[in-house]
This record gives sequence, C-alpha cells and structure tokens, in this order.
Amino acid sequence: MTAAPAPIVLDPLARDNAAEGALLRAAGPVVPVVLPGGVAAWAVTRHAEARELLTDARLVKDAAHWGAYQRGEVPKTWPLIGLAVPGPSMVTTDGAEHRRLRALVAQAFTPRRVELMRPRVEEITRGLLDALAAGEPEVDLKTAFAFPLPMTVICSLLGVPESDHGVLRDLYERFFGAKPNPEGIQATIAGLNAFVNELVAQRRSAPGEDLASVLLAADTEGGALTDAEAAATLRVIIAAGHETTVNLICNAVRALLAHPDQLELVRSGRVSWDAVVEESLRWTPPTSNFLFRFTAADVPVGDVVIPAGEPVLVSYNAIGRDPLQHGVTAELFDITRDPSRHLSFGHGPHVCPGSPLARLEAGIALPALFERFPELSAAVPDAELRPSGSLVVNSLQELPIRLFWRSVMTRAPSGFPGGVFGFWRFRSESCPVAGHGRDTGW
Repeated sequence: MTAAPAPIVLDPLARDNAAEGALLRAAGPVVPVVLPGGVAAWAVTRHAEARELLTDARLVKDAAHWGAYQRGEVPKTWPLIGLAVPGPSMVTTDGAEHRRLRALVAQAFTPRRVELMRPRVEEITRGLLDALAAGEPEVDLKTAFAFPLPMTVICSLLGVPESDHGVLRDLYERFFGAKPNPEGIQATIAGLNAFVNELVAQRRSAPGEDLASVLLAADTEGGALTDAEAAATLRVIIAAGHETTVNLICNAVRALLAHPDQLELVRSGRVSWDAVVEESLRWTPPTSNFLFRFTAADVPVGDVVIPAGEPVLVSYNAIGRDPLQHGVTAELFDITRDPSRHLSFGHGPHVCPGSPLARLEAGIALPALFERFPELSAAVPDAELRPSGSLVVNSLQELPIRLFWRSVMTRAPSGFPGGVFGFWRFRSESCPVAGHGRDTGW
C-alpha cells in the first residue's frame, strides 16, 4: 500500500464544481479532503470505485462509527451536521432496520405509482407556465418554475398547504448551505424539526388520504414508524422530493441554453428529452457531494487504505465526468452519447427511491417549457450565473431567463412626419412569435 495523497481543501462556496471535480479525480479514486470547519473526510472520485464502495458492507450509515464525532472533535454546531447526522431514518441505517424504513417509503415511489402522478404533474406544470406567460418577459426560472413544481408535487402528496412552501424553501436552502454559521444551522435544524414534528402530530390526531398519513399508519415486519422515525423520514422525503428536481431542471435549462446545438437536436426530435435528463444528471448532478458513509473497518481502495472510523463522501461532481466510464468526451455536454449508466442517484441499497419521480417531473417540465416559450434565452451570460454556495447541492442562486419578446412603443425622433401614426415606433423587444426580434417599422 502507498501513502494517501495530500488532503484537498474543498471550496465551501462551490464556485467551480467542474474544476474541483477534475482536481479530485486526478488525485486518485479516493482522496482525503478537508470540509468547512476543518473536518477531515475522504472523497470517492471515480465511477468504478464508487459503484463498488456503495455496496461495500464495511461502509455504513451509522455515525456511531465516526471516530472524530464520537470523540467530540466535530461539534454539533458544525454547519453540515444536519446532513452528516440527520436523525433516525432510512438514510442513517443499514441492514434490516434500513430495509424496514425504506420499504415504507419505497411503496409510494414505485414506477407504477409515480406514473399515476403524471396528470397531476402536467396540471401543475401548465398552471406555472400560464403564470409565466402572463407575467414579465424576464424571470428567475428557479423561483417561478423549477422550485414550485416539485415542491407543489411533494407537498400535495404529503398534504402540506401551499402557504408553507416558502417557509420550507427558506429552511432547506439554509440547511444545505455550507457557510460556517453555527447559530444559524442550529436554528435551521430546529425549524425543520418543528415543522415535521407538527406534521406528524397533526396526522396522528387527524389522519387523511395523504402520504404522511399512510406512512404513519403503515406497519411492516419490525413495526410501524415511531414519531422520531416518522419526523426524520418526512424531512428526508421533503428534501429529496424537491431539491433534486429543482437542481435538475435548472441545470438542464442552463446546459441547453449554453449549448444551442444540443438544444436544436432535441427540439428537432432527433434526440429524446429523456436523453437530456440523463445527460444533465451525469454532467451537472443535482447533488455535488453526498455526506456520509463511515468505515466500520479498514477499507483498501487501490493502493490506499481508508482507516476504520473515517467519514466518506461520494463526489458526484467528480464521478459524473470520469473518462474511464464516459470516455474522452466526458467533460462535454452531449445528449447523443451512448447510454452509459451514471450514479447520480446513487447505487446499491441506498439508491434514491424518489428518482422515478424526479425523472418524471423533469421529463414533463423541460419539453413543456421550451414548447411554450420557443424563444426562451438566457438573460445574463452563463459566466455571470451565481452558484448556490453549497458543498452538497449543485445549484444556482437564481436562473434569470428571457421567456419571450414583447413589442413596446418608443417615441419617434422629433419632427418625424406621418402624423399620429408616425409618432410611435414599434420596437420588438419582446414578442412570443419567433422572428419578431427586430424593428417592425413606423
């Protein structure tokens, strides 16, 4: 065995995920890294090794195996503690306990059940597009479309009213952030816990037909959900049920607008929208780095050994563009590439159970958006888009786009002839009809 490479300090503001992913990948298949607050971990950076490790029984989800945390070296005020040690749910357990908790959730997200949601997703999509068409020509697509679509879908499933959607967005954006603010993260976690605890209490006392009520009433081998398990599970469902899809939609739109040749391929029908979804998942995965698994024993990976008691994160930034898996063009956004299974929804026992829903939502939202607004374009240069500043989610703070062109009148030059009909000049700044992006005469 050889010595591990020098630790790489990850950028807590995630200013260039692609560059950081390439740096990690070049350093080896597993690399020691330093997270915000000086927390040490290991990053898995290549596809083959990630696929193997995600099914390795020596990597577990129970933080009782995290040596530094158990020794008190990682404080409970660490900004990412809510993701590393999130509470008793299917994302923190293994074996029979994991299967019990996961079975309750997986029943709601089978491909058949998800397909039954299609009419509702289409209805919500149409309503959001109608609202966009009636509004201003320039809009933040994340706020006006990419966020409310999946949040409305998952909250409809859980019976959460629309009035709470903004509160949840604010809480989860702060939850996924990586900026060192110990007081802030504790308040955020407390806010999320209060929300899901109240939801559990409401459904216990007055169950309905929603998914939250079904989960609380369900019983599997090993017993029904306790209140603590139910609250943690609902927090995971809400987070995974909207955050992944928000980022998938934004990242796909951004990629298509930055690659007009690829956009033309899908608009012409030569390539499917499903291919756009899968390439977007690979090229700009919605999750940048997934925290954590812990080594219950020494784990050799190639010529390096990850010691027992270490936290291991999966760097989807690095893995998605691994040339050993995706070829020499792995750095390119190419919706025509041969199908090659990516790992952006995970792999093994903990693969994301909500991935069919995310694919359905993006597969409906993207073609509907570009069909409704054929002249859709970026409102700012791609280089000026601001990353969300999260080590965990691969997102933007906002995605400003121009939906359409609308004709506006400007006063003609002084003394211009033509009476009242020559007094105004119609300048086509925004018109929903293709080909009207020019002066239309006097």
